Amino acid sequence: MPWKKEPGRSDIACLAWFGVVGVFSLVLIPTRAWMLAAAPDFLAMITGGRTAVTASGAIASVGQMGHWPLVLFVASLLSLKFDWIYWWAGKLWGRGMIEVWAGRSKRAARGYARAERWARKLGPIGFLVAYVPIPLPLMQVVFVLSGATNMSIKRFLIYDYIASTVWLIGFFALGWRLGEPAVAVLDVYARFAGYVAIGLVVVIIATTMLRSRRKITDVA
Repeated sequence: MPWKKEPGRSDIACLAWFGVVGVFSLVLIPTRAWMLAAAPDFLAMITGGRTAVTASGAIASVGQMGHWPLVLFVASLLSLKFDWIYWWAGKLWGRGMIEVWAGRSKRAARGYARAERWARKLGPIGFLVAYVPIPLPLMQVVFVLSGATNMSIKRFLIYDYIASTVWLIGFFALGWRLGEPAVAVLDVYARFAGYVAIGLVVVIIATTMLRSRRKITDVA
């Protein structure tokens, strides 16, 4: 566990919120696959996801999404919906959550240690770099360390909002630039989106059942 003492209500509540994030992410896997074709604007506003925002930019460029300013604004807000939990974890446990993520894997520990060094060097700029799609858990580490170093929640949310908005505007502009070819790809994908979503549901159920059986076998 990430705490070094007898857990209180705040510790249990924060850990429970991480469970909520996990369940939300799991449920969203097939939903995202379907909504990307059916309603990319709503998907962007619900998740703040880069792919959905890029798709929205492409659709807006051909005049099919006149409400795109609202989409971009809401997406930038709701992209922060769970980030405060990581800040809270840092506030409660310091590096405790990072140690839990690293686990007993030396490789994972090296990755988190590298991300932590970068986060400490970059300071507030780390929020911008955290959104770069690189194979390092930099975003989680930046958020946790923000709480661990006693950054106020107000300042944390301001930095996070600015960084998220800058990146989402960039992805929206990318979609706008791609324009009609990207919309054509989305139209083709829309024909198979339902099957993709169903396939993902089957994979999730099968994976969950296999893990349960392995646990039962290990206990036996």
